Amino acid sequence: MKNFLISSLLFFHLTLVSVRSDVIQETCDKAARGDPATIRLDFCLSAFEGNPKAKSATSVADLVEISIETSIANATSMGSLITSLLDKKSIGIFARNCLEDCSELYSLAGSNLRRGGKAFEGKDFGTANIEITAAMDAPVTCEDGFKEKGLVSPLTKENKNFFQLTAIPLVFMKMVQK
Repeated sequence: MKNFLISSLLFFHLTLVSVRSDVIQETCDKAARGDPATIRLDFCLSAFEGNPKAKSATSVADLVEISIETSIANATSMGSLITSLLDKKSIGIFARNCLEDCSELYSLAGSNLRRGGKAFEGKDFGTANIEITAAMDAPVTCEDGFKEKGLVSPLTKENKNFFQLTAIPLVFMKMVQK
């Protein structure tokens, strides 16, 4: 009897873990197939890798909330990175102005994402979409600021990553609404 109980618990645990990882795999796969210009499958999967909350996700709605949290954390990290770049004395005045603009953009993006997360939790998908889309503009506007001054952005890779991170909850949210 004891062996049966242990076997049953092990089977249940393995089944639950399998379902959870399938939610991430299936949702990222569907998102990448539905919007390949914006969502790359490998990036989507890696965005959830190592996140303990992602391991316990059982629905697309769970993944929306987790991806918003990840995007907020990334916006905060971008602010720290920009601050460290601004601390360098060798930064020219035009690059400094661009970085200051980017800092403000990422600060606003974090606020937009927090409001978008609250709206999603309240099932106000229209507001959530507007707020997350506004956050998604930060990396594009940041890059454009450097281009307009004829400068190479030191944030290009990070801006591309943030753009994709913020695209994930938008694409996933469409799945929840269907």
